[in-house]
Amino acid sequence: MLTLSNVEVVYDKVFLAIRGVSLEVGEGEMVALLGANGAGKSTTLKTISGLLTPERGEVTRGNVQFRGEDIVSLGAPERVRRGLVHVMEGRRIFEHLTPDDNLLAAYRSGGSRQRLQELRERVYEYFPRLKERYKTKAGYLSGGEQQMLAIGRALMTEPKLIMLDEPSLGLSPLLVQEIFGIIREINQREKVSVLLVEQNAAAALEVVNHAYLIENGHIVMSGSAEVLKQNPDVQEFYLGGSGKVDYHNVKHYRRRKRWLA
Repeated sequence: MLTLSNVEVVYDKVFLAIRGVSLEVGEGEMVALLGANGAGKSTTLKTISGLLTPERGEVTRGNVQFRGEDIVSLGAPERVRRGLVHVMEGRRIFEHLTPDDNLLAAYRSGGSRQRLQELRERVYEYFPRLKERYKTKAGYLSGGEQQMLAIGRALMTEPKLIMLDEPSLGLSPLLVQEIFGIIREINQREKVSVLLVEQNAAAALEVVNHAYLIENGHIVMSGSAEVLKQNPDVQEFYLGGSGKVDYHNVKHYRRRKRWLA
């Protein structure tokens, strides 16, 4: 479905944001891209969705293929038409519009009214809370409801691949569990591939099939979710560890994060 091969991105022709990033998302697969703040996760998503240009970023090496076609030269709207959709960090909904109008705004121009209604009802089936508040201005929704709306709006584009940037940001653990459960249900029922960018590694590894770990702009580890959960480095630095550090053996402790070398 999606392949990035040795991609490099530069901002303002000076700052190298990601270097040599390669990853794959298979058809119907759920994949996580994990990493700390500033590691290059959001830049990777913007590279795929075509949102680098407004931020003065450009792909200087490598290629991005979606369903066998190199899409680096395509604009963001054309990528959406091909089935790529990006739910950005911070929700980015239209706060002055109702949830219903937000969904309508995302529907393709020239589409039939019947298909619009079908897609809207499908979104409300996944997120019944939005239907209850469909006439409320979106800016008055709770953080969790706004995240549901952002995902629902993405579904109105009938995506083949949906990319989610930090969907758990600012939400309670219970809401995170609920939203991740719905994302998994969408993946299984709609056969939509999912690329999930998350700092909450524990939550992400519970729902994905495969994961990549990015540090300082390059991929340092990849494997199945189960393999990454069992990795001692991932456990220590991304899953909270045991909380017990032997500081008498601190050199070994530091060496555990060997991929930064």
